[in-house]
Order: sequence, then structure tokens, then C-alpha cells
Amino acid sequence: MLVTRLAVMPLGRLATQIPSRVAQATPLRSAGLRFFTGSPFTVRSQSMATRARAFKSRVGAREVDGTTSVARGMAAISIGQGAAAGAALFGIGALCYYGLGLSSEPGALEKSVMWQDYVKARIRDTYMYFGGGIIVTAATAAAVFRSPTMLNLVAKNSWLAIGATFAAIIGTNMITHSIPYSPGFGTKQLAWLTHAAVMGAVVAPLCFIGGPILMRAAWYTAGIVGGLSAVAVCAPSEKFLNMGGPLAIGLGVVFMASIGNMFIPPTGALGLGLYSISMYGGLILFGAFLLYDTQHIIRKAETYPLYAARPYDPVNASLRIYIDTLNIFIRIATLLSGGGSKRR
Repeated sequence: MLVTRLAVMPLGRLATQIPSRVAQATPLRSAGLRFFTGSPFTVRSQSMATRARAFKSRVGAREVDGTTSVARGMAAISIGQGAAAGAALFGIGALCYYGLGLSSEPGALEKSVMWQDYVKARIRDTYMYFGGGIIVTAATAAAVFRSPTMLNLVAKNSWLAIGATFAAIIGTNMITHSIPYSPGFGTKQLAWLTHAAVMGAVVAPLCFIGGPILMRAAWYTAGIVGGLSAVAVCAPSEKFLNMGGPLAIGLGVVFMASIGNMFIPPTGALGLGLYSISMYGGLILFGAFLLYDTQHIIRKAETYPLYAARPYDPVNASLRIYIDTLNIFIRIATLLSGGGSKRR
């Protein structure tokens, strides 16, 4: 998530970089030609004129190359937008298909009438922890944003700060997963709250985008999460559980693109291509992960032994869809703020 935030750079810079270089070269070129006009040294004058024309050709070639590179990069952005739009249409179609009961196989919604009470309690607890994690993250982000000291601490872009942030995110997540679950409030719940608070501190700089955009992003995220969850519930119970392999490959591609954008800014074809994969590809990927994880939660709640040595853990189950939702929200907020705009 932090990688995604660091990879975002304003595309408006592309509008000024190439023209400014050409504009800076023009006065020098004109002054040189005026200086040698009418000089008695005809041969030298012709030589300088030839050099000036060659320089003009090189500058023109660079301008064409730069414009072509930007055009290719914007084409990558357009492809990403088209892929996201296609995924949205697919999701709407799947919701209509499975929601209207057109599938010949029963979904989790139909099977829920036969669930035991403990299965319903497991799913209910999982989504209660999911909702609680979102609330804690949002509250922490707002609190950190209002504290200049804390905001300055989490907004640093030094490699030391990035490493410390990654360590905090991964460390609290691993600790939360490793602690055995027990009902009520205990060490497991405290670690879960700490992890949600750390995530809130990490996303706090997004508040610079502004309240209206963040509210739009929150509503869009709620619509996406609600729609995809409905698709997963209405679809056959194992419809999306076979996507584990492709999702792992896609996660690797998006991760490498995000890492690449840390070193290759989105100011050319390659950088914009990596940016498109990281943002639009990541949006599609985590939407697919949400389908997979929702059905995984339902399947595990149904099949986990009632009297196992370790009880069913709704906290660990909720973290899966929590991370998916946070990834979707960050990308939508970034794109709405202008990160995916084609205005130059």
C-alpha cells in the first residue's frame, strides 16, 4: 500500500518538461544566428548556419521522441482505464446473472438456510471485525492528519522511513496472525487494533486530497465491495476459489510494477506503463481478490471443525478482505485526485 502511494506522481509534469527545454534553446539559437549575420567571414558564417540547422534538427528529433514517448504512455493509461471499465461491466453482468438466480448451481445465499448457528456466528464475527478495522483505520488517519508531528513522521519519503513503515505494517500483521484467537477482548484483539491503527497512520497523508474526493472514493469503494461481495455470495460456492494461481501471478506483476515506479517516474512510456499496471491493474486484481477471499471465508466457516484445538479465528479471516478493501480505496482515491487523469 505504501508502494502504491509512493509510486503516484502528477501526470501534469509531462505537459511542461519537453516544451520548456525547447523554449530555453530558442533564444540562444536566434542570438547566435544574429551575431554572425553579415560577417565578412562567409565560410565561418555558413559553418555556423549549418551547425544551427543541425542543432535545430536534433532538438526537433528530441521533441518528436519525447512526444511519442508521452503518447505511448498515455496509451498505456487509456488501456488501463479500458480494462478497469471492462472489469466493472463484467462485475455488473455477474451480479445480474447470479443475483437473478440464472445459474444452475446453488450459491452460498441459497445454502445459508441450511447453515448451523455456529457457521452464521463465524461469518457475522468476521464481518464485525472487518467493519471495526475500517472504522479504527479511518479514525486513526483523521487523528494523525490533525497532528503536525505525527503527520510529518508518516509523510517522510526517505528510505529509512519507508523501511520503518514496511516493518511496522508487516510486523503488526504477522503478530496479529500468530496470536491464538479467544472470544472477548484479549491480546489478539489488541494486536488487531494496533495493526488497524498503523494502517490508518500510513494512509493519513491521503487526507491532503480533500474531504469531498475522499468521500467519493469511500462511496465508490463501498459500492465495489458491496457489489463484489454480493456476486461472491450469489455465485456457486467454489466458483472463484480456483483463481488462487492466477491471482498470485497477478499480484507478482502488480508488485513488480509498483517497485519499478519507485525508480522509474511516470514521465515516459515505460514509467506510465508501470503506473497503469500498478494502479488500474491493482484495482482489478484486488477486486478479484475480494471475490476469492469472500468465498474463502464462507468455505472456511462451513468446514472448520467445531471442536478443533484452536477455535475458528474471525480476526485473521477479516484481515484478508480488510487489506483488499484498503487497496481498492487507496487506488480509487488516487485516481479521483487526478493521478489517472489525461489532462496535461
